[in-house]
Amino acid sequence: MRYDKPVDGTVQTPSFSLWQKGGHIMKKNKNQHRVQDILKLIRTERDPYFLERALDSYHDHDIADVLPLLSSPEWKRLASLLPAPYLADLMEYVDDKESLFEVLPAERAAAILTQMEPDEAVDFLKETQSAQKEAWVAHLDEATRQKLTRLAAYDEDTIASRMTTNFVAVEEGLDVPSVMRTVVREAADHDEIAVIYALNDRAQFAGAFSLKDLIIARRDTPLNEIIVRGYPYVYASEKISDCLQLIEEYSEASIPVLSPDHRILGVVTANDVAQLLDDEMGEDYAKLGGLSAEEDLDEPLKTSIKKRLPWLILLLGLGLVVSSVVSLYENVVAKLTLIMAFQSMILDMSGNVGTQSLAVTIRVLMDEELKPGDKWRLIRKEGGAGFFNGLILGCIAVLGIGFYIYAVKSYDALTAFGISSCIGLSLVLAMFISSLVGTVVPMGFKKIHIDPAVASGPLITTVTDLVGVVTYYTLAWAMLVHGLGL
Repeated sequence: MRYDKPVDGTVQTPSFSLWQKGGHIMKKNKNQHRVQDILKLIRTERDPYFLERALDSYHDHDIADVLPLLSSPEWKRLASLLPAPYLADLMEYVDDKESLFEVLPAERAAAILTQMEPDEAVDFLKETQSAQKEAWVAHLDEATRQKLTRLAAYDEDTIASRMTTNFVAVEEGLDVPSVMRTVVREAADHDEIAVIYALNDRAQFAGAFSLKDLIIARRDTPLNEIIVRGYPYVYASEKISDCLQLIEEYSEASIPVLSPDHRILGVVTANDVAQLLDDEMGEDYAKLGGLSAEEDLDEPLKTSIKKRLPWLILLLGLGLVVSSVVSLYENVVAKLTLIMAFQSMILDMSGNVGTQSLAVTIRVLMDEELKPGDKWRLIRKEGGAGFFNGLILGCIAVLGIGFYIYAVKSYDALTAFGISSCIGLSLVLAMFISSLVGTVVPMGFKKIHIDPAVASGPLITTVTDLVGVVTYYTLAWAMLVHGLGL
């Protein structure tokens, strides 16, 4: 990992007011200067040794940001000057790897792929649509090709698809000096050495220990004394969603991924976990928006349409159901057309509280140790929140809308406040029922082993629209048409 180094070793701290008012501008200007400095360095330095030494003054992320700004000849020259391991480190921070790889000769592209983290290389090869992919794979050495093929064989939703083979394992029977020599030797090829794994005499996972504990251990300390036998692990066939909570709870630098016979196939690192969490939140966010999968700016229009269309068709069907229900109350609307003006308010508020309860429920359901009593407590809490919020808003609506109809629409006081009372009571009931729907529906999905995020915002909103329509027009028919005879 590389960082910018101050030229004179001094650090200047801006005043608080300057940081408040112009800190973001200073940061932007600093980034621009850094980009220009790296560009100038790449375009002028011809000696590979001095170029690499000079680039060491910058973080890999900053250098990676510059790569898309290079012309094809400039990138090809840079790729020929820098060693493949160096370029592989840069690729970790590059979003559009495909365009960079396609410019390079197949042999050079394969050399960089070989040095990349195996899981990153597999993800890239799976995602790329480049016609040169077969040529890149053909130029990989046999060991790398087999390693990537094994990783690519795992299903995308299993934890094994995200593991890396970049780890160090030693026999538990070795002494501390022997283990230290092994780690020093292996560190040349495996940089994930913060955690070292122990194997028993059958080459099975027997525990783990940290590099720190190894360093501070005395020469005559038995390795068994520093091995953590209860170190957490996951099995390769486990679903990613089922493993995330376990991995989060233990907060280890890496966790081994085991085969059914308890052999280490790879490890999941802290960086992998961060990416998994980001992917999981992205998927849930997409589902909450009524999408079948996450989208990005560079995605083709045709693909975006395919992702959105299934949900839209379902919501269209539900919308027709809502419209059909409204048509059942034509006689109510015909006698009192004014109530149509407040329909959208009822539907909006019921949809809002339903979506709020949905978001809270999905967050709570992420806890795999949630007890049945906790679920009932959540239902009571969300139902109570919906009811009392509806009661407060309903009281405001009775007074505010009643005065508006009386003063502006010139209705008599009984009719004006009769209509506003109907609206207020509809708000209370619709918001109460919608909060329950937003809580119970995702719980039901979870019960039948369907992702609760599928009970997305648009779906819940459409269901709560149905609740709001039935509640509002039924009360209007009962209170206004039959009760007051309007």
